[in-house]
Amino acid sequence: MTRLLLILLCLLTWLPMPANASLIGPPETWQRAGSARDLAQIRRSGELRILVNQSRHSSGEVKGQSIGVEHHRLQAFAQYLNRNSRDGSTVDLKIIPKAKDQLLAALQRGEGDLVAPGELLTARNGQDVVAAEPFRSNVPLVIVSRQGDRRYQRLEQLAGRSLLLPAGSAAAEALRSVNQRLAQRKLAPMAVEWTDPSLAVEDVLEMVQAGIFPRTAVELPIAERWAKVMPKLRIDRQLVLTDDGDMTWFVRRDAPMLRASIGRFLKTYRAPNDQDADFQRVYRRLYRVHNPLGQADRKRLEKLRPTLQRYADQVKFDWLTLAALAFKESTLNPAARGASGATGLMQITPAAARSVGVGNVQALDGNVQAGAKYLAMLRRNYFSSARINERERMAFVLAAYNLGPERVQGLRAEARRRGLDSNQWFFQVERIAMEQLGMGVVSYVSAVNKYYLAYDRERYWLEPQKKAVSSRN
Repeated sequence: MTRLLLILLCLLTWLPMPANASLIGPPETWQRAGSARDLAQIRRSGELRILVNQSRHSSGEVKGQSIGVEHHRLQAFAQYLNRNSRDGSTVDLKIIPKAKDQLLAALQRGEGDLVAPGELLTARNGQDVVAAEPFRSNVPLVIVSRQGDRRYQRLEQLAGRSLLLPAGSAAAEALRSVNQRLAQRKLAPMAVEWTDPSLAVEDVLEMVQAGIFPRTAVELPIAERWAKVMPKLRIDRQLVLTDDGDMTWFVRRDAPMLRASIGRFLKTYRAPNDQDADFQRVYRRLYRVHNPLGQADRKRLEKLRPTLQRYADQVKFDWLTLAALAFKESTLNPAARGASGATGLMQITPAAARSVGVGNVQALDGNVQAGAKYLAMLRRNYFSSARINERERMAFVLAAYNLGPERVQGLRAEARRRGLDSNQWFFQVERIAMEQLGMGVVSYVSAVNKYYLAYDRERYWLEPQKKAVSSRN
């Protein structure tokens, strides 16, 4: 019997398949993520998926006001596509924020149809993506420093010094060529210090303006844009790393019609004269970080360090996190008085202190203890999921300290609904906060994060017991 069944199965395999045989279900259910989506497929879907650099510079929106440099160009492209639709169908934009160094890989995987980085970006060999027509060519990468700092006239004078760069910066590749030239002259190379992934180009520029970082390198158009709202920045136009890069969009190689449409659109597109009006209006009134490591501030921190360390240790926090929060809240002033009854170094209210079992917030010890215990409660009760990494967990805790935990959870729910990562504050959930609430809480978390990174960069000098151990070794 078994032998007969095997013979029948073999005969069936020789029979021709029907000419109209097809896979079950619509193509969308079985095509792999990287399947081609050229302009025809995009029009049929009614959605153009844009992979954008997640930085606020490239793609931010604040309560209906666009601050992202790509906003007007992308909106104009969607209008262009809709005007030229033969059947009257329309295409809507779906914005998908990603880290800059992940954009092209995501495009290649088919997670989007177009990459709009807002900065210089270069495809690597082997990536199946292609650049569209550039909308700005020969873009200089220039050194940016702080007004009043020493002015250098030649790149050779920066030999042996460092540049602070955000993740994905095009300046790193340019710096390799510069260092080769320095080596030929027997000069020390310029070093790259990569900043924390929570910092985008605008954050690094803000820290340079504050004097926390000495210098960075960015595209000249980006430097000029941010210098309008950060007047202490100095653009060193004479210090050019390279000037052969093109600002452009990217598509997959198997989307030639989309690429051709982009080329036709860019031939006639002209940026509006007031395209940065909302950007300047939003940023001119924002809180700006200061250097928390000035001489007077260092002395205050040293005096407060034992208290901050004691109560941070009790709740298993890094004491520099408490220090950064205290600098933002009170500039390390234990006598500070704020709105709604907030008081002291940590600017905590008596009601919040009582909720964690602390009665007296007027004394320094009670104030710091209450702040530390309240932060620990927020972490434990609302943000303890193993799916949240420690950097993002602290960002959520800080947002809740400023805004209230229920409101932060509401922002996470909306981020999840929109397909954003609800376990990532920076560049994901903060986008929802910007749209719904404005820049207040976003600026707050960002400032505390910058102060923490400034302290952490100087940790060796701020923790004398570690220096003592090192000297004995």
